[in-house]
Amino acid sequence: MLDIALQFLVDEINAYTLTRSGSNSIQVKMGQVVNGKGEYAIDVGTIGLSIVNIEEERALRSQVAEHRMVGDRHIVLEPELKLNLYLLFAANYTYYDVALKSISYVLSFFQSHPSFTSEEFPLLDRQIAKLNVELQSPTYEQLNQIWGFIGAKQIPSVLYKVRLITVQDVSVKTVKPPVTKIGGNTYSQ
Repeated sequence: MLDIALQFLVDEINAYTLTRSGSNSIQVKMGQVVNGKGEYAIDVGTIGLSIVNIEEERALRSQVAEHRMVGDRHIVLEPELKLNLYLLFAANYTYYDVALKSISYVLSFFQSHPSFTSEEFPLLDRQIAKLNVELQSPTYEQLNQIWGFIGAKQIPSVLYKVRLITVQDVSVKTVKPPVTKIGGNTYSQ
């Protein structure tokens, strides 16, 4: 589900930048920022999109298993896992002003598209009910820590929080017979 959500965002941003700039010179590509050797994994002349953190949305966490009727079977599934993703968009360009211009496109895209639903965006997978995107403003110390654990020198970048990716394992926890009859005893005293 994570790959589907990120690919949707990449495709939408690339379509937006193509419309606004009139060329494919600004492209977002999904992948790691730095490779195992400590070198930038982002091609020069592109914006890299990478997940820097995955967090469980505990406020909306369900503790109760989900019960469904499928045909004549009562199926029990574990509760959905609701996640927030922290996405780093990093612009690797030879010229600093071009990197800033490309990051500006990302900023303006999310400013004009702060949320996505499959009704408004038919290319969004139906399993994803809604994506809300929020600009994050890390402190200097947090920004230093982010680039430190990535293992690279800072390049023009922006951090977004994307709410709410839902992960649901469709493997059945248990199958119970359906309730077909309701009965009861009345006791009188």
